[in-house]
Order: sequence, then structure tokens, then C-alpha cells
Amino acid sequence: MLVPLTRQKFEQIVPLIATSGQYKYYWGKSANFLQRLLISVVAVVVILLVKALFGLEFGAIVFVLGVFSAFFWLWYPVFQASMRNAKCRRYKYSGFFRGRVLDWWITEELVGKQETVNSKGDLVIVENREKRINLELGDETGFSIEFEAPLRTAHKVIARGQIAEMIVMSNRPDLSRIEEFSDIYIPGRNLWVSDYPYLRQDFFNEVSRRLSNDPQNRQRRRRPRVED
Repeated sequence: MLVPLTRQKFEQIVPLIATSGQYKYYWGKSANFLQRLLISVVAVVVILLVKALFGLEFGAIVFVLGVFSAFFWLWYPVFQASMRNAKCRRYKYSGFFRGRVLDWWITEELVGKQETVNSKGDLVIVENREKRINLELGDETGFSIEFEAPLRTAHKVIARGQIAEMIVMSNRPDLSRIEEFSDIYIPGRNLWVSDYPYLRQDFFNEVSRRLSNDPQNRQRRRRPRVED
């Protein structure tokens, strides 16, 4: 099932400003925080040095720049998430897709390398790999999408045949070519599968309930294509 959404509803589901989950995603690990904190400290020191060396008196401008730099560690995750949301919101049309899990499988992805020295003094390169879950979703029209996300313990309940829902995006009003899609929700398990949490879950669940209770929206649309 693929049902078009109004622009207003789409902008509710995919917010412009970062949600708490999106902020947490870009907050990152302690190393990410320390990196942002270092940038904040360096930026403030540079502003103070320039002001002292050149005797510049910009008043309010210096104050604003100082505050802006001092809190870089705090606001930058909001900026990152908001930019990612804006990238999705640039698509003109969207739809609510409901299908089923056709297949799933596990893969590994190289996420980084580290150089270290073993007990013999030899240089050793250690590869950091991340297990990822791959889902193939589709419906009875033949439309299918492949989705990939970091593997979590909660994913062990996923099985073939389960109902799965998501938001799809397109620049065509008939949604005949899908160019982007969101994270996946499996209502039977109340489970979200995602790398980045694109959606406001409360608004998404509201749309899901309304469409489930509206028999007019159960009719199927022609198969769209997914943009390569």
C-alpha cells in the first residue's frame, strides 16, 4: 500500500529542527564531544587573542561570536541533524508505504582501521567492522526496497512476512519514482529499524492508525520505481 501524504503532514513527520533522538544520534561518543569541546576552546582563545593583539572593539559582535564559539559543542549536533532533515524535506512529494518483510540478512561493514604494535614490535592494522541488518521490503504490486542499518539485539524478533511501514519521498506527484525513504517501523513488534531516526514517531503512528482504520486507503497503487 502506498498512500500520498499532504505537505503539511510530511513536514510534521519529518521535522526541520532536530528531535531529541536526532540530537542524541549526532551527539556521538565521548571522542566526538571532546572534539567539539576542543574546537569551542580554540575558537574562544582565537577571538580573545585577535581582540587583544589588534585592540579591536566590536562590542556586541565580539560577544555574539564568543557565545557562538563557546557553545559550539552544544549546538553543532542540532545543526547537523537539521541539515540532514532539510535534505529530506527538499523532496516535493511523499507517501506512506506499508508492505512486508520479504527477506533479511546480516552483513559486515568496514567502519575504520587502527594501527597498533603487537608484543613483538610489529605494526599491525586492526580493522573495525560493524554488523548490519539488511531488509528487503515489498508489497503485492512487486514494489520492493532494500534497507540497511546497524544490527541491534532487538532485531532478533524480525521475521519474513511481518508488516513494515515507512515514509517514501519523490519529486513526482504520482510517486512513480522513489528517491529517498525513511527508517522502518514494524508495528507487530513495536520496533524501529534505523541508522538515523528521520521521523517523529508520534505523528507517524497517528498516520498509521488513521490509514489502518480507513478502508478507502486500502486500495493499492501501481508499482513505483526506486531511484538508483
